[in-house]
Amino acid sequence: MSEQIEGRNAVLEAFRSGKCVDKLFILDGCQDGPVRTIAREARKKDTIINYVSKERLDQLSETRAHQGVIAQVAAYEYSTVEDILAKAEEKGEPPFLILLDNVEDPHNLGAIIRTANLAGAHGVIIPKRRAVGLTSTVAKTSAGAINYTPVAKVTNLVRTMEELKEKGIWFVCADMGGESMYRMNLTGPIGLVIGNEGEGVSRLVKEACDFTASIPMKGDIDSLNASVAAGVLAYEIVRQRLASESK
Repeated sequence: MSEQIEGRNAVLEAFRSGKCVDKLFILDGCQDGPVRTIAREARKKDTIINYVSKERLDQLSETRAHQGVIAQVAAYEYSTVEDILAKAEEKGEPPFLILLDNVEDPHNLGAIIRTANLAGAHGVIIPKRRAVGLTSTVAKTSAGAINYTPVAKVTNLVRTMEELKEKGIWFVCADMGGESMYRMNLTGPIGLVIGNEGEGVSRLVKEACDFTASIPMKGDIDSLNASVAAGVLAYEIVRQRLASESK
């Protein structure tokens, strides 16, 4: 499936046919009828609209015939948070979710979906803004895991966490200033929160977490790649779950 659609008719048709458009780029200042119609359809679907310069559109364009509009379409369908919780219930397991706070690198997202699948996480939750969506690069990097591990996209990560807390799920975020993960109880219904590649977990999301876990570091640099950190913590959760089951 194409992940970029260009030109007014093609983009409008993408919205009207129900395609999941992750992001819409519109030429800044363009106010004619067809473009206004596209923007209206995008708002109905709660799609993020970016008003950008002609230079930026030309840079993004693959066809050189964008007519002032480019839509980036998800290569795969998104699930819902409810679908993810239903999957955990179906398996008779306490929910294990991985939440990503503004992870922007498609290779990291793909690798995390792959880890989530292998570690038995029931799904991945990503925010709509400042984060990569389900592009074909993400699908390829996930090595097929995207077909089995649901990914939900939410408008507000903190609000979603608050709603999940009411369902008995608690949250731990990866942060260098936290307590060593080996000294923490990571069993039960859990959401593992991983931050973005440069800044880590944002302040509001960190405040919404119940605990902060750090990965012991012995080297000369002070941080792991986001997907590696997700893998290390996810497998500590797996280890603790297996240990508690065998008691």
